[in-house]
Amino acid sequence: MRISTKGRYGLRAIVDIAAHSDKGQIPIKEVSKRQGISDNYLEQIIFPLKKAGIVQSVRGSQGGYFLARPAKEITAGEVLRVLEGDLAPVECLANGTDVHCERAKHCPTLSLWVRLKDAINEVVDSVSIQDLVDESKEQIEIDFGNFI
Repeated sequence: MRISTKGRYGLRAIVDIAAHSDKGQIPIKEVSKRQGISDNYLEQIIFPLKKAGIVQSVRGSQGGYFLARPAKEITAGEVLRVLEGDLAPVECLANGTDVHCERAKHCPTLSLWVRLKDAINEVVDSVSIQDLVDESKEQIEIDFGNFI
């Protein structure tokens, strides 16, 4: 399973918005500049996140985006599923709990794929956006400390 640029950039954008939430709504141009993502592509990524209720926006010259809920209540898994769909490692496990394969009863690898899907979901659902913000601040402090 690979997470596309849409998923990776979307998660980075949400973490960026959360990290700068003390400034109110964040203009997409600021996120774009900090994250090195084009404005147009970022707008395409943010739209489904807005539709899903993860972010909200304020229009106008002082407008921008802000999280619809506290960062500690939004998981990485929630963001990734909005942008990527089901995070199943194989197609036969995508879209729910039912196995979608005529060979399921005789598949020697099915249990591996089920365990992998469960592990992926457990990890991404256990990490909040606030966790990622906190970890990025810690990394910046460590990196900065190496230059002193």
